[in-house]
Amino acid sequence: MRFLILFIATFIFAQDIIPIHNVKYNQQKALLGKKLFSDKILSKDKSVACVSCHEFNEGGADNKQFSIGAFKRIDKPMNSQTVFNSVFNIAFFWNGRAHTLQQQALMAITDHNELAITPKELENRLNKNSLYKKLFKNIYHKDYITTNMITDAIAEFEKALTTPDSKFDLYLQKKAELNKQEQKGYRLFKRYGCIVCHNGVNIGGNSFQKIGVVIQDYNMPRGLDRYEVTKDNDDKYVYKIPTLRNIALTAPYFHDGSVKTLKEAISKMGYYNLGIMLKKEDIKDIEIFLNTLTGKKPTILDMP
Repeated sequence: MRFLILFIATFIFAQDIIPIHNVKYNQQKALLGKKLFSDKILSKDKSVACVSCHEFNEGGADNKQFSIGAFKRIDKPMNSQTVFNSVFNIAFFWNGRAHTLQQQALMAITDHNELAITPKELENRLNKNSLYKKLFKNIYHKDYITTNMITDAIAEFEKALTTPDSKFDLYLQKKAELNKQEQKGYRLFKRYGCIVCHNGVNIGGNSFQKIGVVIQDYNMPRGLDRYEVTKDNDDKYVYKIPTLRNIALTAPYFHDGSVKTLKEAISKMGYYNLGIMLKKEDIKDIEIFLNTLTGKKPTILDMP
């Protein structure tokens, strides 16, 4: 009942969708962060890097149900989220346990199932690397590389991972037109109430919600939900609402990666969170609309 009341309140005060805006970042730091993001030196066994779970050619995710971390550990039952446009999120990880990009980077680096390395060991490695010593010295003007500097650079890089100028953004800016089916899908997206949770600049990522607001018999593994942060029993099965930007590129879906297609995700969300059995033609139209949310590749990825 609590989440149904919150859902209704959110519907009344729902935001519109907002085009991506420019985010200021330090390019020199961001390029260092880009190098770190793709370097396996950050993992305990040097087998994976941040990019292993957040691939640039796959919408900032990895298209796997569960990502593989250091020592081939699998972080079941949590599906890796996209790193693209994460700067616009209210918090990080599915349960929002990190409040900043830098905090998220540190948690991923030290997590047992992700990069699994201690801050001290990471510092020792990078301080023995002559190239990193030079690069960090040029930017931070310090002789010793600290974990704080490492995560600061990675966070700066992630600020640059925005995907502007999707067809829908251009439509909102009156620079492009949607075709009839895209327009219909957008109308249905609003009419059915999808926009209640998926709104703002990131079309999600700005609030938490339970899977099964209306129909509460959805059988799934709990995973690391909001309860793990708040210890409030009402927060079991509550997760950060994911962004819908580039959603056509980031299958599989849901926190447990159990949904393989966008059509299935639309159908299940319509039933469990809206209480509606969506018609096949409406699902198709909404999917066509969601395809307009794919933006341009972040420009920093083409920088040397």
